[in-house]
Amino acid sequence: MTQTRGWRLVLAPRDAPRSVRLFAARARRHRLRAALPWLVALALVALLGGAAAIVYLTPALGVERIEVTGAGVLDPAAVRAAAGVRDGTPLPRLDLGALERRVRTELKPVRTVKAQTHYPHTLAIAVVERTAIAAVPKVGGFTLLDADGVAFLPVDTAPPGLPLIRIAQPEPGDATTESALTVLAALSPAVRTQMVALVAESPTRIRLELTGERSVVWGDATQNEAKVRVLERTPIEPGHTLDVSAPGVVLEK
Repeated sequence: MTQTRGWRLVLAPRDAPRSVRLFAARARRHRLRAALPWLVALALVALLGGAAAIVYLTPALGVERIEVTGAGVLDPAAVRAAAGVRDGTPLPRLDLGALERRVRTELKPVRTVKAQTHYPHTLAIAVVERTAIAAVPKVGGFTLLDADGVAFLPVDTAPPGLPLIRIAQPEPGDATTESALTVLAALSPAVRTQMVALVAESPTRIRLELTGERSVVWGDATQNEAKVRVLERTPIEPGHTLDVSAPGVVLEK
């Protein structure tokens, strides 16, 4: 039966001949040189394992500060709460993508958000808030609306200079909302200064309420440039309505 030769440390008796002792010493050095790479590898594994444990399992590189930038209408404390990060959470364990999704989902005023870690103890959250282009009247106040059709912030009073859009349920991707925003974007400054509100009942039933109890039947969100030209050139008597839904045939009543 064949036996596998194993490694063993070669020692020579002290009273052995010098040649034998020299041979044994050379054999020991050979064995140590052969084992050295394995010993170094084991030491590195132990070192890396210890470092990983310190980094991922202890607060040595944990969150101590959460810096929020870009918050205007939002309270930075609300951003920190939406991020849902506990003090002491190791920075390498943070799922920044999930953190950003939580902030966007829970805080409607946030249009975009970017989270970054700054070692050793800081989490930075940069938000870009939505910009209001109109206010939608609601019971007890108004809701600010951005260019994407997101009703993102309730307010008690409409900000000065912000146009009003009367629409039942503004939502991104909603046909009525998109038509109303398209018409609003097409209006000239001269028309906007006269407008009290833009009313959108459906994608094809849009009208403008103007000062002096005047109104404009706009129709759908097509031929907007032609409709604006007609409106700028056609005076409307107080209490009257101008129909520009077919700009080639303008009616007034």
